[in-house]
Amino acid sequence: MIIGVFPGQGSQSPGFLSPWLDLDDARERLATYADAAEVDIVAAGTEWDADAIRDTKVAQPLIVAASLLSWHALRDRTDAAPRGVAGHSVGEVAALSASGVLDDEDAMRLVGIRGRAMADAAALQPTGMSAVLGGDQEAVLTRLAELDLTPANYNGGGQIVAAGALDALAALSAEAPLATRVIPLQVAGAFHTRFMRPAVDALAAAAAELSPADPRTTLWTNADGSVVADGARALELLVGQVAAPVRWDLIQASFADHEVTGLIEFAPAGTLTGLAKRALRGVPSVAVKTPDDLDAAVALLTEEKE
Repeated sequence: MIIGVFPGQGSQSPGFLSPWLDLDDARERLATYADAAEVDIVAAGTEWDADAIRDTKVAQPLIVAASLLSWHALRDRTDAAPRGVAGHSVGEVAALSASGVLDDEDAMRLVGIRGRAMADAAALQPTGMSAVLGGDQEAVLTRLAELDLTPANYNGGGQIVAAGALDALAALSAEAPLATRVIPLQVAGAFHTRFMRPAVDALAAAAAELSPADPRTTLWTNADGSVVADGARALELLVGQVAAPVRWDLIQASFADHEVTGLIEFAPAGTLTGLAKRALRGVPSVAVKTPDDLDAAVALLTEEKE
């Protein structure tokens, strides 16, 4: 089984969307996405600097728009398609669209609301996130508990993302668990923690107006790494995920259980294929960073089909 994966916040970089604009209908598609999300997607992805696209209410729609654009670009090139999909954090919105739970416009409308609600929640208190690399997982979790920090992302491959108050994150860096490296992340808040609870209500209200369909392909949830076959349940889990940890480690374990034979990460790609190299050793992967990478993705799908 080849699986399509969609990255989360922090995967964007200035100008990364520029090469995608040369594709047929790319500007028209992105204009539709921009209207739905209420963000100038093209300007954000081609002209704005790192600080501007780090803003949560910009970053989230920008990432999902790029993911969906690259997803459709691949689908336009081949009849073959990934037989399963999953998204990391906000990437789960793109996964729901790719699986048919939501259409693209509803997904972009939802991610626009999600980004604004999470930005508003983040503004209430000074919080942030740091990646903790290496070390013993139990020792890391014990240290986070001592500092009242939350393990917001279990990324697998020896990586946990801690989230919470900035002074607690500073203390974590100053006195890190044995054999670990702590890297502050360029995000605006403590996502996937109790600090995001105000955003859950706003997202739930928006989700209540949608009519989700059941997924047409295998769909994994960040909540616990399980497969979700019911569209309404998938949408419910996506809403709750805003204030709950991302269990990408469990998703990758489930990929292995489903005998994954390849991984394709959609734009802005690189992060999830990097994690897979440690957690899914030997599984071929393609990071679709630009349209030039689509041929490699087609080749991977074609090999499985044959």
